[in-house]
Amino acid sequence: MAMLTGIGKLDRERLAAILRGTKGTVLVAQAAGILGVSTTDAAKMLSRWHKKGWLSRVKRGIYVPVPLEASSANVSLEDPWQIAASLYAPCYIGGWSAAEYWDLTEQLFRTTIVMTQLAPRDRNPVIKGTTFLLCSISEKKMFGLKTIWRGQVKVAVSDPTRTILDMLAEPRLGGGIRSVGDMLTNYLHSEAKNLELLIGYANQLGNGAVFKRLGFLLERHAPDERVTIEQCAQRLTKGNARIDPKQPAERLVSRWRLWMPESWLKGAA
Repeated sequence: MAMLTGIGKLDRERLAAILRGTKGTVLVAQAAGILGVSTTDAAKMLSRWHKKGWLSRVKRGIYVPVPLEASSANVSLEDPWQIAASLYAPCYIGGWSAAEYWDLTEQLFRTTIVMTQLAPRDRNPVIKGTTFLLCSISEKKMFGLKTIWRGQVKVAVSDPTRTILDMLAEPRLGGGIRSVGDMLTNYLHSEAKNLELLIGYANQLGNGAVFKRLGFLLERHAPDERVTIEQCAQRLTKGNARIDPKQPAERLVSRWRLWMPESWLKGAA
């Protein structure tokens, strides 16, 4: 555990310049550019300041400032979204993490969901006690996003409609289809509700299972949304999908070409 210790005047000036010139995270290349030194020298400086407790190392070559009130550099991440924006760009915050931001759920999820164009080997990294779930996504599917400020850092997050779409496409991103159904209901009762946009997004995403799940859930929980239900029915693709790939698939609802647990058809959902 690195304890805070003093640094000299030159180091203070250099560190201050780096912190002024960066936002949220400090990368070796950024430090080198700001100080006009080689990356090797910059890496040595950052490592020294880390050992003295003024920077906290997120992973090799990436640091975050240590709050002045901290007694050591062994601190948790103040804002996982800032770290995600630095480590996994191009990316956006999605799934239940975005649903929490847009008040579509009162559930508290400890894992931060990041939709990234990268293909990381570790899909569930734990960084300073914070767990991330990384999901790869193509550039053409980077739509329906809002840019927000987290401190001094710009972070992309899926808008409410895109958030619902992603969870319909992959129910695990919402904690399972039952949870997704609850979030969809909250969406339908929110100011963000825009079913025309949701259908448009679904067309753009091109995932047939979305229409099957959306149509079924609307018919069950919001039967008055007849126009959208019919739009879903008109867009059914061939083949059958599961209401939730993580749940048993015991019965087929032929109208929606969905396999689902027996309990769903007994009104237990």
